[in-house]
Amino acid sequence: MSMRRRILGLAAGAAGLAAAGTAVEVARRRRRIVARRGAGDRVAFGSLRSRPVTVVADDGVPLHVEVDEVDAAEAAEAADGSGSDEGGGHPLLTVVFCHGYALNLDCWHFQRAAYRGLVRAVYYDQRSHGRSGRSTLGHATIDQLGRDLKRILDEVVPEGPVVLVGHSMGGMSIVALAEEFPGLFGDRVAGAALISTTAGGLDPSRVLLPVLPMAVGSALTHRAVAILARGHRSVDRLRRLGRGVAMVATDVWAFGDAVPASYVDCVDQMLSHTPFEVVAEFFPSFRTLDKFHAVAALAHVPTAIICGTADRLTSVGHSRKLHAHIPGSTLLECEKAGHMVILERHDQVNAELDQLLAAAAEVVDRK
Repeated sequence: MSMRRRILGLAAGAAGLAAAGTAVEVARRRRRIVARRGAGDRVAFGSLRSRPVTVVADDGVPLHVEVDEVDAAEAAEAADGSGSDEGGGHPLLTVVFCHGYALNLDCWHFQRAAYRGLVRAVYYDQRSHGRSGRSTLGHATIDQLGRDLKRILDEVVPEGPVVLVGHSMGGMSIVALAEEFPGLFGDRVAGAALISTTAGGLDPSRVLLPVLPMAVGSALTHRAVAILARGHRSVDRLRRLGRGVAMVATDVWAFGDAVPASYVDCVDQMLSHTPFEVVAEFFPSFRTLDKFHAVAALAHVPTAIICGTADRLTSVGHSRKLHAHIPGSTLLECEKAGHMVILERHDQVNAELDQLLAAAAEVVDRK
C-alpha cells in the first residue's frame, strides 16, 4: 500500500480508498457520508469537544489542546468500505488548526464538524486565549506563538506528516514557525493553509476594529492602546455595556456579506471573552510584523492561501502578496467574504482544505 493511501487511507478506510481511486475522491466521499456540508449548522457553536491535553510552553505557560482522533468505523463507512486497516502502524496525517487574534479554538466550528472522526485533527487555544494560561507581556509575541506551535507538534504530534492550518494570527504563527524552523517544511510539515492572514505590512489600527466599538477603534493608535491597557478592566466593562454596538461592529468587520445571526454571536462571544489586557499585549506584534522573507520555506510544501475579497482586517492584498512570495501556492479568493471566511464561506474553505490534504498526501507518497 502506498504512503499516500496510508496517510489519507487510515482516516477513510483502506479498503474504501482502493475503491475510490484518488485522495480527492476520498475527500468527496467523506463529505457525502455524513452530509458534512451542513454538519456544523446542526451542532451548537462551542459544543464540539474532545479530551483536553495540556502542553506546557517553553516559558511554562499551559496551552489547552484538544485532539480529535480518527473513528475507525466512521472512517471506513465514509470511504464506502468496511475492510481491515492495511496501514500496518504507519502514522496518520494530522491536521493542526491555529486560531486568530482574540478568538479561540471554537472558531474552527465548521472545519471541526466536517473532519471530526475522519481525520486526526489538533485544535488549541493560543496563549492568553480561551482555556490556555496567561502569558507574560514579554512573551506575548508572534515569535513566541511560533515556538508554542513547535512545542505542540513535539508533544502531541511526535511523528508522522502534519498539515498546518492557520487563520489570521494563527497564520502568522505558522510563518513564525517557518522563520525559526524552516527545515520542518518538506520534512514533518507536508502542507499548510494560510487563511485571512499576512506576514507583514499590516495597518494595526484595523485589527482592533471588531474588538472595540467602531467610533473608538478607528481612531486608536499604538499609544492609545497602551493607555487603555492600563485601565483594561474599565474597557472590558464598557465592552459589556456596549454589547449592542459590539455586535454591530463584529458583523461589519468580521463578515463581508449577510450571515446568520448565530455566526455573529459566535464571533462576538469569543471576542468579548478575550480580556482587553490580552488584546493590548499582542497589539505591538502586529505593528512590527515583518516576515515575508520567511515564507519561502512554505514553497517546499503544498500551500493554500485563502481570503475573502471583503476582508477589512487583513485585506485580500496581503493574501495576494503571500501568493506571490510562495511559488507553487494556490490562492482562493472568496467573493464578498470578510475576515471570518472560515465561518462565512465554510463550504469553500473546507473544499480547499480537502484539496490541500490530497496534495500533501501526494508529496509524502513521493518520498
